[in-house]
Amino acid sequence: MTYCVGMMLDKGLVLMSDTRTNSGVDNISVFRKMHHWSVPGERIIALMTAGNLATTQSVISLLEERTKTPEEREPSILRAPTMFQVANIVGDLLAETIRKSQQSNDHMSGGPKFTASIILAGQIAGMEPRLFLIYPEGNFIEASEDTPFFQIGETKYGRPIILRAYNRTMEFGDAAKLLMVSMDSTLAANLSVGMPLDLLVLEKDRFVPTHEQRIHASDEFFQAISKGWSEALRSAFNELPPYALDTDRQKD
Repeated sequence: MTYCVGMMLDKGLVLMSDTRTNSGVDNISVFRKMHHWSVPGERIIALMTAGNLATTQSVISLLEERTKTPEEREPSILRAPTMFQVANIVGDLLAETIRKSQQSNDHMSGGPKFTASIILAGQIAGMEPRLFLIYPEGNFIEASEDTPFFQIGETKYGRPIILRAYNRTMEFGDAAKLLMVSMDSTLAANLSVGMPLDLLVLEKDRFVPTHEQRIHASDEFFQAISKGWSEALRSAFNELPPYALDTDRQKD
């Protein structure tokens, strides 16, 4: 399983992903799910993947191959005129990869189902930063004022945290902290999501990563966030008014 989050701010974009992949409790591996490409001063493009590992690695490899000599290998995400066109390229490639993989396994009774989803983020010079959620079928939706962040993978545990605390005007550091809390809540609830985490901050109009970090379980700041959040929850719970059971009410 996976947990990835992409968030839009007034200042730019913040992305975080875990790195755990597993096919059973005794077969756990670490694979990077966040990737980015940039042309300094002109564009930066990042994506995070969830789903069948062979499918997502194939998509990443094909995108990477096309960036080597983009003028000769079309369509390339480094030559697309808009982020919308980048989303089309990635969506088409994802859908085609899934289709080919599924066709080659259709003869297998009970064979694996190939599926994946992608969060795409980035900016091209002269345009605003944009954030997309790309579905296995290749179609996609774009983040907006009403939907300013996207999640893929194991989303349910970390979503309430973001909904309660997100503010589009927040600083990058606060956004990173919020995503760490969201990720920590997911880690505590689902063993299929695991450390280390990858964090990427993309400041508007900069076109190179503003901040990039791999966060390991031993990271002191993340440990402080995890411990502090647990203690804050317990403290908040203890401060809530007590609930009187019927037996207690009858005594009054």
